[in-house]
Amino acid sequence: MAHDLEQIAAYSDFQNEIYAGGEAPPFPVRWRELEAAGSAAMSPEAADYVAGGAGAEDTVRANREAFDRWRIVPRMLREVGTRDVATTVLDTRLPAPVLLGPVGVQQIIHPEAEVATARAAASLGVPYVHSTAASTSIEDAAAANGDGPRWFQLYFPRHRDLALSFVQRAEAAGYEAVVVTLDTLMLGWRPRDLGRAFLPFLRGIGLANYTSDPVFTSRLDGDSLETTVAAWIETFANPDLGWADIAWLREQTDLPLLVKGVNTVEDARRALAAGVDGLIVSNHGGRQVDGALAALDALPDVAGAVGSDVPVLFDSGIRTGADAVKALALGARAVLIARPAMWGLALGGEDGVRHVLRTFLGELDNTLAMAGYRSPRELTRATLRPRP
Repeated sequence: MAHDLEQIAAYSDFQNEIYAGGEAPPFPVRWRELEAAGSAAMSPEAADYVAGGAGAEDTVRANREAFDRWRIVPRMLREVGTRDVATTVLDTRLPAPVLLGPVGVQQIIHPEAEVATARAAASLGVPYVHSTAASTSIEDAAAANGDGPRWFQLYFPRHRDLALSFVQRAEAAGYEAVVVTLDTLMLGWRPRDLGRAFLPFLRGIGLANYTSDPVFTSRLDGDSLETTVAAWIETFANPDLGWADIAWLREQTDLPLLVKGVNTVEDARRALAAGVDGLIVSNHGGRQVDGALAALDALPDVAGAVGSDVPVLFDSGIRTGADAVKALALGARAVLIARPAMWGLALGGEDGVRHVLRTFLGELDNTLAMAGYRSPRELTRATLRPRP
């Protein structure tokens, strides 16, 4: 679905639409109520899979606590009636500094899975990032996304020829960038899932990109679920991945290349030396390393070290539009949201995801204006103060 992004009304007008309708929205607006309702709509296994973090989930908590340590300082009478929240990240035009982050195995959340999510993103012009671990193939997700902007997230497999096949399929299907996730070279220690002995991939869920790939299927010795799962196990974990592999991938595609999971200046510089075009500061929402640094605490140093010419994006712990304002003020060019969209997916499929995006964008626009800013580009560290 094509959009003239310049003609989109102010996102904060969504509240006027709700008030004028005189009825409560079909889905919660407050994120904690959304989380509770969305989790209740899932199976217990799916709810734990979405919510779960590594170990004691200290990193999940740290991500939220990091946002609480910053306070927005509103400025007055700044003539904010006309705002421009659009931005550009690499070659992708964004109507707002927001992307729908990659989430795998969405089949366990809603029957329409990534198809519903991709459609919702396209309806608002928000870039959709498709996971390697999706329940829907690269091509089918692209068809659902239509003319919407989309990126492909790569879990770099053990075999380079399979990685290249994934990327080439994404290129052919109209994806506009490749995001390599660095922090999931093997699965994190997740007690919620371990306690249920629940790993969707072992049940054939989240393997659509693999089972539709000619390189992967050429290695199968038969077409049984057991054979497919065994082949996935053999290729997914890749703890020996190195910066040379990133440099090799840079040579294989003309698409912009980003890496996700950078939390230190040293790794940011290594990524740029390998030819990467952009960085995503992230700790995978706390799903990989328990007791790790909150991603928001890492953001200012990484953004400050690479300079404004390199887009630095952010995820992990984002729940509200006000959260986005804080991340943007600390150096992010844009933010990615994930878990909130999945709560919306569980509650209402495409409509639920669209509701989450509209409330997120509405609060982002409203907070920006009420704080005295006409554009995310005006946000700086001076926008915030540490909480006393």
